[in-house]
Amino acid sequence: MTQPSFFRIPILPLLFILAFITSCNGQSKTNLPQENSGKLQTSEIGQAKIIKAQNAGHGNVHCGLQDKAGNLWFGTTNEGVYRYNGKSFVNFTQKDGLNSNNIAAILEDKAGNIWLGTNAGLCKFDGKKFTTIPLGNYFNTTPTSNASAKIPPAKNAVWSIMQDKTGIIWFGTFDDGVYLYDGKTFTHFLHNNPVENKSNLQLKTITSIIEDRSGNVWFSTWFEGLSRFDGKSLTNFRPDNEVWHAGLLEDKNGNIWIGRRSKGVSLYDGKTFTNVLQHSTFDSCSVLPLLQDSKGNIWFGTIHSNLGRREKSGGLWRYDGKTFKNFTAADGLKNNAIWSAEEDKNGNIWLGANNTELYRYDGKTFTKFSE
Repeated sequence: MTQPSFFRIPILPLLFILAFITSCNGQSKTNLPQENSGKLQTSEIGQAKIIKAQNAGHGNVHCGLQDKAGNLWFGTTNEGVYRYNGKSFVNFTQKDGLNSNNIAAILEDKAGNIWLGTNAGLCKFDGKKFTTIPLGNYFNTTPTSNASAKIPPAKNAVWSIMQDKTGIIWFGTFDDGVYLYDGKTFTHFLHNNPVENKSNLQLKTITSIIEDRSGNVWFSTWFEGLSRFDGKSLTNFRPDNEVWHAGLLEDKNGNIWIGRRSKGVSLYDGKTFTNVLQHSTFDSCSVLPLLQDSKGNIWFGTIHSNLGRREKSGGLWRYDGKTFKNFTAADGLKNNAIWSAEEDKNGNIWLGANNTELYRYDGKTFTKFSE
């Protein structure tokens, strides 16, 4: 699940860097192309830590996952993607077939393929090679009478990826809405499917997608608030008239947690949205990744809304069901700009941070895995 950044990164416009981070007729379908599928050039000899290149700028570790084989994957915004086997890291970049070294989202599908959303579109890794996939460009392409035969341009930034219970993969883009992949064909969600859309939503800029336990699909967006798709119709929510949201999480009780822009989080219990105020620094932070661990704790990766306070405020927060705890430099976490959070099979929490920094928290100690 499930986001953007404050530093120099082509995937994000300046507006979000400083602040937080109609339905049409016609069809847009393409079969899965096979492009850019050369052999990997990266040596399988790994390195002990993530190493940021000298010219990498102020990128971050933006997303992560643990695959079925137990490998950890970390997507960065300047250095491509790293795979960690528990002993060493292997770095994959454009020289290995990636269409960009700027990774915003990552997913392993039910067949074991790794999907990577980048600022240049979409890549799939089948364990042997990377394949660049032209996803589409519906809003920026005039539909034609034979749209289904048209191959759309490849460059369409993908910010979020989710596979639902039926196996369909959902892709949220920066400026072209939502695409679906059923294993054979890509379709543009609102324009190829009979969706009841009374609010005339475009769902153009998608920051996060989740599926809840009832099978509803939720979208957090820029400019259009939150939306819920029940399989037939879209329902739009704009709690407190807010339209910019980031991370989404359904907890074990079925509540939906929503990351707000510079205002902490809100909670939806199925009937009401409640602002979860702490009367502390948390309420002035933008919440990006949300994670519930195997023990039931909920983790929030944040960035302070005040540029002058980001180095010393914000950071990582944990909610145990009763209280919030903020982890700081005093606890061993030396970075307060947290962009991703994942739990591995051993219960460790892995945190991606600004300046291409990666940390592991084992419940007692933070260990840095980057240089």
